[in-house]
Amino acid sequence: MNEEKKKCGLYMRVSTEDQAREGFSLPEQKERLESFCKFKGYEIVDYYEDAGISAKTGNHRPEFERLKADIKAKKINTIVALKLDRITRSIYDWENLMTFLDENNAYLDCVNDEINTTSANGKMISRLLMSVSQNEIERTSERTKVGLAGAIKCGHIPHIAPLGYKHENKKLVIDYSTKDIVVRIFDLYYNGYSYQKISNLFNEEKVLGKDNWRDSTIVNILENEIYKGDFVHGKRTKHPTYYEDVVEPIISKEMWEDCQVQKKKNSRSYKRTLTYLYLQKLKCPKCNRILGGKATTKKNGNTYFYYYCNDCKIEFKEKVINDYFSLFIDELTEYDSVVNQFFLPMIKQKFDEPKEQLEKEINEQKNRLERIKKAYINGVFELKEYNEEKKIVEKAISELESKLDTTDCVEELRFIPKDILLKRDIDFINKIKLDKEYQERTKTWKDYTRKEQAELIMKYVDDIELELIGNDISVKQINFRESICKPCQELFDNGYIDTTKPAIFGNVLGNIRFSNYLPEKEVSEIIMRLKQYYDVSYTEAIYYVDKQVFYFNFVEDNSAIVRVFPLKDYYKLDPDNKMETYEFGIIYIHEEDKFQMQEIDTAFDYIPDETNNSMIYTKEPSPISVGVKPVKFYEGDTE
Repeated sequence: MNEEKKKCGLYMRVSTEDQAREGFSLPEQKERLESFCKFKGYEIVDYYEDAGISAKTGNHRPEFERLKADIKAKKINTIVALKLDRITRSIYDWENLMTFLDENNAYLDCVNDEINTTSANGKMISRLLMSVSQNEIERTSERTKVGLAGAIKCGHIPHIAPLGYKHENKKLVIDYSTKDIVVRIFDLYYNGYSYQKISNLFNEEKVLGKDNWRDSTIVNILENEIYKGDFVHGKRTKHPTYYEDVVEPIISKEMWEDCQVQKKKNSRSYKRTLTYLYLQKLKCPKCNRILGGKATTKKNGNTYFYYYCNDCKIEFKEKVINDYFSLFIDELTEYDSVVNQFFLPMIKQKFDEPKEQLEKEINEQKNRLERIKKAYINGVFELKEYNEEKKIVEKAISELESKLDTTDCVEELRFIPKDILLKRDIDFINKIKLDKEYQERTKTWKDYTRKEQAELIMKYVDDIELELIGNDISVKQINFRESICKPCQELFDNGYIDTTKPAIFGNVLGNIRFSNYLPEKEVSEIIMRLKQYYDVSYTEAIYYVDKQVFYFNFVEDNSAIVRVFPLKDYYKLDPDNKMETYEFGIIYIHEEDKFQMQEIDTAFDYIPDETNNSMIYTKEPSPISVGVKPVKFYEGDTE
């Protein structure tokens, strides 16, 4: 052997982990191996470099395979490597390599380990070192698995964030700018849309600015356990690990499971006929998970809906929730009609997109744009790639900024906040004075189809918390969407929207429409605008804070109170309710008062213009010219 000329192949391998841990870069290995060969007098025939590949069994290393092919072809007869673990860390692979080298009259020489296979003693030492190496990699693997399992259970998911989620402080959290897209995909599929139909619809709408949605993308989303809060690690391996409840779910487990069952049916021909009013809204009182829904149809044709939690073995009728909603559902539908005409175009409401979340997303995208620019400057990107990446990020920023704009009541629109209060006052008077016409034109909860009822609940309700009282389920709390509640609260605080409150008038108990403080000038303007339609009157009353009772000289002549409001801002003047009395203004109407306009449609389709606040009204049925605003939107109207 000593007389045989050593024709060497220098083998260098580095994985990302190795370089980070030990600094074994390929250039450093090459330099050390060349010095070793020069010292030993070896002839270097070729170089073999496997970058970013570990030495685990089963990993394909193209350069190592080329080296073995050159040994077979007798181009080289010696492998020179820095350490034994550069070649392999498996005893099984090592024994196969030893056999290969013997069969081809070839050898191995390691610089750091001082190993060569030219003698039986050298082979024995190499086997001992290999055992130590394999033991270390197995122990490291075990530690990694334990650490990974702990991280996953804490929400640290070792994958790219799927649609609807994002990484924040290394944890996977809901991305509120894309969450609703995922919810919509599951809802559409649950209701009978096929993968292809959903992707076609998204392409038509250019969802996320894309027109390349594919049915395979929809399938991957529907099959991903992450959306019900679970995660499967090593899904494509023989032994995957399933982790439950590791992230906040976007849809319920029952919905996810129902969609998997639906996959077994022909989704192109399947159409769901049942509508669940509170699907994705109800939370289990025990485990706080989103409940599933089911229904039974009796022989008489009546369908009964139920909600349940499989884990906690809880099941109850939908009627439990309906009974609770019936306490205020008519007020909600009445409010919704005003929202659709005024509030919705005013704030262009967007659900589940808190302002803070959107601002954070915009900053993240801007930071990403800066990183792309720096990468281009440093030569990481070609100009074409840079422009493509830049275009994607800029489009995302533009869309997020657009969504942010819609969360603020800052747009210059045809309606102002006072119009909401005025419209609701007119509707209240119409209900009294034009009851028949009001009933014909006004849609109440019982007039809604089940689908329309579900859509109304989806629009306003975030989720419904339940509680167990004994064995009975009851509603603990309804959480309305913040993007609706917050602007509504701001409007109420500023005096531009009313609410119904119980009140005692002397010795009579009743309900009043109450609005917060408005400056006298604005109150006068509203009254003058109301007088264009109805001969409303104004009076004042004293409210005794201690007794919570109104006292005022109000003649009982079938007059009706339109609205009550404080004459001073008592929230600021008396936050602790220490004052004895408050002064309130009262707008009311008389029974004999008639509608002032010639056309009844005017009362429902228009509101008086704020620019015409002079007291123009008459009891004569002659037409008069009054400035009005249209309530209804027609084609060609701009928002």
